This record gives sequence, structure tokens and C-alpha cells, in this order.
Amino acid sequence: MELVLLTALGVGGATVIGSLMGFVFKKISHKFSDIVLSFAAGVMLAAAVLGLILPSLEYGGKYGIISTIAGIFAGALCLNLIDKLVPHLHKLVGSDTEAHNNSNLSKVLLFVTAIAIHNLPEGIAAGVGFGSGDTSQALVIAGGIALQNIPEGMVIIGPMLAAGVTPKKTFVCAMITGLVEVLGTLIGYFAVSIASAVLPFALAFAGGTMLYVISDEMIPETHAHGSERGATYSLLIGFCIMLVTDVLLG
Repeated sequence: MELVLLTALGVGGATVIGSLMGFVFKKISHKFSDIVLSFAAGVMLAAAVLGLILPSLEYGGKYGIISTIAGIFAGALCLNLIDKLVPHLHKLVGSDTEAHNNSNLSKVLLFVTAIAIHNLPEGIAAGVGFGSGDTSQALVIAGGIALQNIPEGMVIIGPMLAAGVTPKKTFVCAMITGLVEVLGTLIGYFAVSIASAVLPFALAFAGGTMLYVISDEMIPETHAHGSERGATYSLLIGFCIMLVTDVLLG
């Protein structure tokens, strides 16, 4: 339990670390952001497949494929529903335009809210990994999510400061998005620990949410500013590093 709690704090704390970096580098170039985010996408892709979806098949037994596929689509549909309820404002990330009026401030805060809500299923994915009992795989999953949270925390800062939010309130907002992930990690861990029968579905559900985020948000964002080639190779590097890590830990 102590390891789960420390990992939860680490996953959520990665957002805070990223936000602190955001204060230092208020103007982050699209190219740098795309390369880092693509690397994180590769890490998350490997974590989703190796740490969540494949174990879901193993734990599911003879008919595990059914619960795995159902879980993947359930996770994706869950985030799709969240997208409809909370408008996405990812165009604000790395925006070169200054925002000073109340309308843009509301949009920035809505963007931060969207990040916070999306952090919940990511945290659940980390918690479910620990609930499976495979600590090494769980740490790989949590590491991938934490790595993705660093650039996410960085890109929160610039738009909020430009919209007139004080540095103190900006940092508090970044901390809240990280705390949501801590909460999600604990929810995922306890849910699977209490009801081990739902483990195959829960693993696939968590994997589905990660695949959705990668395909719907991270890859389109990193291919929208002219750095497609570098972003693609960065994703492959992140994926391969996780493959090597999985072999070494296995």
C-alpha cells in the first residue's frame, strides 16, 4: 500500500514538476513540445499494450478476449463522453497568441478543467496496474503516465499567465490537476483489490482510455505544427525504451 501511495503521489507530482518547469520556460516552442509529447505518447502506448491489455488477456482465461475488447471500447467511450461534456481546448497549448480578456480566461480555465478530468482515468490506469499484483508492470505504467504529465503540466502555465491569472493561482490549478490523478490511482487500486473478478475488464478499460488519449489527443497535437517526422521517431524511441524496460524488469 505504501508503494501505491508513493507512486500515486509521484504520478500526480509529475504534473506539478512540469508546471514548475512551465514557469521557467513560459514560451515553449511547438517543436520541443511535439517531440517531448510524442516521446510520452510512445511510452504510454507501450505501457497500455504491455502493462494493461496483454495482462487483461492473460487474467481473462479462455474467454478473456471478450472482456478485453469490451473493456477497451468501454474505456474509449468513457473518454469520448467526457469530451462531449467538457469541450476540448488543446489549441491553447503552445499558442502564440496573448490572451487578456475574460472570454479567453474562461477558455483557459475550461482547458485546465478538461486536463483535470482526463487525469482521473489516467490515475485509475496506474492504480489498476497495482491491483493486478504485478508491481514491475505497474511501475512501468505509472512511469509512462508520469512522463506524459510533465509536458502536460508545462503547457498549462503559459496560457494561464497570459490570460491574467496570478502565478500563485496558476500553480494551485496545476496542483489540483495532479491531485485528481492521485485520487484516480487510489480509486483504481482499491476497486480492483476489492473485486478481483473485474480485473481483466478493468485492465482493458484502463488500456482503452490510454489508447484513446494517444490517438485522439497526443498524436494529432504533435502532428499539427510541422514536426511530424521528428514526432514520429520520438514516439518510436519512447515505445522501444519501454519495450527494453519491460524485458529487463521481466
